[in-house]
Amino acid sequence: MGPPYWCRTMLCSICVQFFLQETLEKHHECLKKQRDAVKYRLKKLATRQTEITKKSSVIKESVIRKYQEIRAILDEDLRTTLSHLEMEERATVSALDGMMEKNCSLIQDIEQDMARLTVVLEQADKEPDAMSFFLYPEHQDMEAVDRVMDVLSRTDPSSVSLDEAKAEQILSLTNNMLLLICSQTPIMKTLIKSYSSEVCLDPETAHPKLVISHQGDSATYTDTWQQLQDLPGRFDTTLNVISLQAFKFGRHYWEIDVTGKTYWELGVTYPTIPRKGTTEDCWLGRGDDSWCVEFFEGEYTAWHGRVPHQLPFTKRFSRIGVLCSFPAGLLTFLEADKMAPLFSFCAGTFTDCLHLALCPGHDHSGTNARPIVICNAASPTSDL
Repeated sequence: MGPPYWCRTMLCSICVQFFLQETLEKHHECLKKQRDAVKYRLKKLATRQTEITKKSSVIKESVIRKYQEIRAILDEDLRTTLSHLEMEERATVSALDGMMEKNCSLIQDIEQDMARLTVVLEQADKEPDAMSFFLYPEHQDMEAVDRVMDVLSRTDPSSVSLDEAKAEQILSLTNNMLLLICSQTPIMKTLIKSYSSEVCLDPETAHPKLVISHQGDSATYTDTWQQLQDLPGRFDTTLNVISLQAFKFGRHYWEIDVTGKTYWELGVTYPTIPRKGTTEDCWLGRGDDSWCVEFFEGEYTAWHGRVPHQLPFTKRFSRIGVLCSFPAGLLTFLEADKMAPLFSFCAGTFTDCLHLALCPGHDHSGTNARPIVICNAASPTSDL
């Protein structure tokens, strides 16, 4: 005969309680391990943040020192060059001063002779018979002429000059130096261009009023609605087109030619950007899926998540660079000629692959008819 019912019930209750307690303890231990793992990761992230900040500071200080050294060398060379030029200038000016003094002295002597002759002439008018007494011998006139000719020959202005050959050589060398510096600057140009990634536009995403070139390197607005297949990925309201290629890691750079255009938008987008309907998220930069810079009516605006950032530029740029860095979570728009940053988005971590995205805009009565062109386009048949 087994234990009574109440005993069995108590034992069962104790077992359940023990099981629950053991389960809760295991769960508590699991949560503790998870918390410790997250705390450890947080500590590693903070350490990494400190390391990157320190490393960036060291790099910036090193770059500053190099620029200071370059500036010091150029300043010293400029001082030396100007010193030589100034010494030569002082010497030639001094030589001309000496010549001018000789001519001034001669003028004084001539004027003194002229004054004496004036006195003689006045006396001759009063006593004509005495004129012969004051006549100058002919040889004195010849001596005066010879003296003047001698001074004139020894004070020829053309005999004094700067070393024009040296001046030309200095100008040539400085011009060569300038060309060399220009070929190496901006320094970031060479580096950023090394991140160039070829892309071509995907015609199957283009709005029906966009004509995509055969090479996939340009998009042009047309007022004619083209009879194209209504694919799921095609924009049907906004004048957008995105690249065939998508990028998930690394650093990438593209240059887009917007010469002659009065309206355009360009940027990057996740493939999840809405393509259909009139929702604002279909516009580049208006939703959380895309980032862009817009040029409209002479003003530049950076967009993301419906938030506009007015940019302080009025110049109409001809080429815009787009630099995307997955490791840094950074998206930077640049004026491509000088590599001057226009605006940067610190996106943190990109959660999906990115496509280059373009909008050439309406033609605005012909004022915006030119295409928007990718300068480092790939062949449409190139591998993704």
